[in-house]
Amino acid sequence: MRQDSQSNVKAVSRLSVAPMMDWTDRHCRVFHRLFTRRTLLYTEMVTTGAILHGPADRLLAHDASEHPVALQLGGSEPDELAAATRTGAAHGYDEINLNVGCPSDRVQSGCFGAALMRDPGRVAECVAAMKETAGDIPVTVKCRIGVDDQEPEHVLPDFIERIRATGICTFIIHARKAWLQGLSPAQNRDIPPLDYGLVGRMKTRFPDCTIVINGGIPDLKAAQAHLADGLDGVMIGRAAYHNPSLLGSADRLIFDAACADTTAEDAVRAMLPYIERELSQGTRLNQITRHMLGAFQGRPGARAWRRHLSENGHLPGAGPETVEAALSKVMPGQIQDEKVAARG
Repeated sequence: MRQDSQSNVKAVSRLSVAPMMDWTDRHCRVFHRLFTRRTLLYTEMVTTGAILHGPADRLLAHDASEHPVALQLGGSEPDELAAATRTGAAHGYDEINLNVGCPSDRVQSGCFGAALMRDPGRVAECVAAMKETAGDIPVTVKCRIGVDDQEPEHVLPDFIERIRATGICTFIIHARKAWLQGLSPAQNRDIPPLDYGLVGRMKTRFPDCTIVINGGIPDLKAAQAHLADGLDGVMIGRAAYHNPSLLGSADRLIFDAACADTTAEDAVRAMLPYIERELSQGTRLNQITRHMLGAFQGRPGARAWRRHLSENGHLPGAGPETVEAALSKVMPGQIQDEKVAARG
């Protein structure tokens, strides 16, 4: 996704899967990529301290198949964010994103994430430093519409204006406030009301910016509606994780690609060589298959699929055959017919 064209940034941002802690690791991203070639994927948030003082190569490792893939950073010190951006760029990420939206206690204690909504000047310094070391890799910001008792109608446009002055023009906006006092991170994903209208007004007010909407978007039909309303992109989070097969028609519906949709069966089978390779390097099967449990959401056999993987994926020696056995719970007749045909 290396690009210096704002139109190209908008094109790749039309649909993305949100960065989600403990969920969007490299195994998850490979599985999602098998459903869609064009959707932008994000890492979990990685703190600057972890990159600068920890095992950066392990933390930033990703499979070549994941591209386009963005690295999300958490931090609030410009020098540290610049150094982490440089490291992320060297590891081949297609975008570097600053988290200004996470409301967790851990993030608050470090004075970054959603807490930074209170200090747009600091955010501007951070993204300016990141931009200086990013080269031709886009730097973007993911934020909330405000925090606590802030008035989003006033706070959000001022925030965007100050960041935009640094030359950063792509904003992924979670259309809810973050309540840093009184609500847990889980409650912050549901309880504060959504204000999609405000995000739309930001696109009208800042037409030169790429505005991506996030928060409570359940499916591609809803994503299409937001795009039709003039927004540049849509980011889907938990819906894509719990039901990854919804991504199987994204290339056709969102990116207008002339291609067939990818089914859950297609993606699961395509995942088997990756699973085999990872197991040979010491990965445990359930570290991968935990991200695949929702593949058949809403279909007959989905519960049996989940149960088989959950009960057997952690066992010593569990491998691709465990996944194939789980797949047979969803489509028993077809699996058996294919095995007979393969034997000739």
